[in-house]
Amino acid sequence: MDRTRLQQLLARESAEAERRNPRSRAAYERAGHLFGRVPMTWMNKTAGAFPRYLDTARGARITDIDGHEYIDFCLGDTGAMAGHSPEVVAEAVRTRFAESGGATAMLPTEDAEWVGAELARRFGLARWSFSLTATDANRWSIRLARAVTGRPKILVNSYSYHGSVDESLIVVGPDGHGTARPGNVGAPCDVTLTSRVAEFNDLAQLERELAHGDVAAVLMEPALTNIGIVLPEPGYLEGVRALTRRYGTLLINDETHTFSAGPGGCTAAWGLEPDMLTIGKAIGGGIPAGAYGLSAELADKLLGRADLDLVDMGGVGGTLAGNALSVAAMRATLEHVLTDAAFDTMAKLSERFEGGVRAGIEEWALPWSVSRLGARTEYRFADPAPRTGTESAAAADTELEDFLHLYLANRGILLTPFHNMALMCPATTEEDVDRHTDVFAAALAELVG
Repeated sequence: MDRTRLQQLLARESAEAERRNPRSRAAYERAGHLFGRVPMTWMNKTAGAFPRYLDTARGARITDIDGHEYIDFCLGDTGAMAGHSPEVVAEAVRTRFAESGGATAMLPTEDAEWVGAELARRFGLARWSFSLTATDANRWSIRLARAVTGRPKILVNSYSYHGSVDESLIVVGPDGHGTARPGNVGAPCDVTLTSRVAEFNDLAQLERELAHGDVAAVLMEPALTNIGIVLPEPGYLEGVRALTRRYGTLLINDETHTFSAGPGGCTAAWGLEPDMLTIGKAIGGGIPAGAYGLSAELADKLLGRADLDLVDMGGVGGTLAGNALSVAAMRATLEHVLTDAAFDTMAKLSERFEGGVRAGIEEWALPWSVSRLGARTEYRFADPAPRTGTESAAAADTELEDFLHLYLANRGILLTPFHNMALMCPATTEEDVDRHTDVFAAALAELVG
C-alpha cells in the first residue's frame, strides 16, 4: 500500500469532516468543564479532530447536530443492539417511570423473575442477579469465585476486554509471561499479584498458568471482540472447560459482546457449560443494565455460606442494581425485540455484510480478512485472521482505520470507533448493508486503485 497516498486521503477526509460538522466542532470546543471535553474520555476515540454530537437516534439511524443522517452499524458498541429506542422498550420505560413510578424504590418487581427465567432459558445458568453494567457483573462474579474457591487469582486472555475490571488489565509480554497492559491508569497494585494470563487459542499456556493452583476463575469471552474478532479454533473451548475442571477452577463466560452469536450468545450456540456468565449493554435495549448468572450448584454453595455477607456489605451489590426501570427494559427487550427470530434475521444480514466486504478485499487482492460472529462482522488488516489477542493488537493500523472510518462517516455510515466492527439490529435492512458494500468498495478503489 502506498502510505503517502493513504496519508493524503486521510488528510482530505479529515478536512471534509471538519467542513461538514461545524456545530459538532463548536460544541466540542465549548466543552471546557468536561474531563477531556467529553462525558467519558473514551468518546475521544474517534477518527478526526472531534466527535460528532448526537441529536436523534431511531432504529438503525442516527442524526447528528449538524443534520447529517447515518446508517448506524456501531449501535453503541452493542449497547443498542436492539436498535435505538425500540417502541416496545420505550413504552415499557415510560409506563414504569411516568405512570407506575418507583424506579429506584429498592423493592423487587415481578418482572425480575421473568427476566431471570428467560436468561436461564437462553444461557442455561439457573440463578441470576442484576447489575447496571457488565463491568460490575464481572467484578461481582470475581468476588464470588474467590469466595467459593478460596483462591486469590483470576485468569484472563491477553487483550481480552471485561470493562474496567482491574484484574483483567494484563497481557502476555514478550517473554511469554504476564505484564501490565500498556496505558493502564492508576492500578491499585502490580496486576500479576491478582491475575494470570494466557493467549486465546493456546491451551498449553493456559494449563501452565492453571497448574499453579491459585486461579479462582478463568474469565473469558468465548471469542475475543474488543481487540477485533478472534474466533476460537476447533477444540479450544472444549479444552478450556476440561482444563478448568481438572484444576478446580471456575469458568466465567463474558457474553457482553459475544451475545451477537445468537439469542443465548456463544454459550447456547456452541453448547458451552460455564459455571457463571456475565452480560450487559444489549439486554436493556439502551437502558443501563447488566446481569450475572450462576449454576444452581454454585448458587447453593454460596448461599449456604454463613460467613459470607451477601445481603449488606459483602461487596456484591449496588443501590441501583436490579432497579425496576432497568428490569422493565430488560423484559421488554428480551420478550419482544431481541427474540430468536430477530437474531436469525440479524445473522443473515451480517452474512450479507461479510460477503460484501470479502468481495472488496478479493477484488483488490488485499492481505486482509473478515470475521463474523452471528450479527457482528469485522474486517482486519491481516491474512490469515489473527488467532490470539497479541496478534490481533499487532495487526492494528491507526491511519488506515481512521481513513476508512472518516470515509464512511462522511458518506453516512458509522462503524464502531474502536475497530472496524459492524453490528446488525432488528431495524437494519439489506439496503443498509448494500450501501456499506458500495461505499467500502469506493474507498478501496481510491486507496489502492
